[in-house]
Amino acid sequence: MPTKPETADEYVASLPPDRRTAIQAVREVVLKNLDKGYAEGIQYGMIGYYVPHSLYPPGYHCDPKLPLNMSGLASQKNHMALYLMCVYGNSKLETWLKKEWAKTGKKLDMGKACIRFKKLEDLPLELIGRLIARVTVKDFVAGYEAALAGRRGKKT
Repeated sequence: MPTKPETADEYVASLPPDRRTAIQAVREVVLKNLDKGYAEGIQYGMIGYYVPHSLYPPGYHCDPKLPLNMSGLASQKNHMALYLMCVYGNSKLETWLKKEWAKTGKKLDMGKACIRFKKLEDLPLELIGRLIARVTVKDFVAGYEAALAGRRGKKT
């Protein structure tokens, strides 16, 4: 049985050549535009970009042992995906992303928090970079805490 990748470099190296090229290109754009303070590593079996415990000790509320995930990048069975927890629940950022994406002329295949793509050409990399650059650690943590406070205030 093959071992699971423990680093982002190992993850990329484990991919077939076409996927390796695409995932590495997206990874480079993310890393180039990522706010200082975020870390890169393996989370949930994919490349993750997160706020480390050193900056946000509470971690992810569902499992405080995990750092707070902002984004992920994965090669799935039928597509590749950029998971954007930074967009999930942030209606302003989601509206901005959809408006800017429409300007690119590319089709947006998006779920609640992920953008699916089959080939690198499906992504407007410059826009992905601008999106990532908009999400500072400070703003992401503040938005996350506001969302948690809102959830706690609702009766279920």
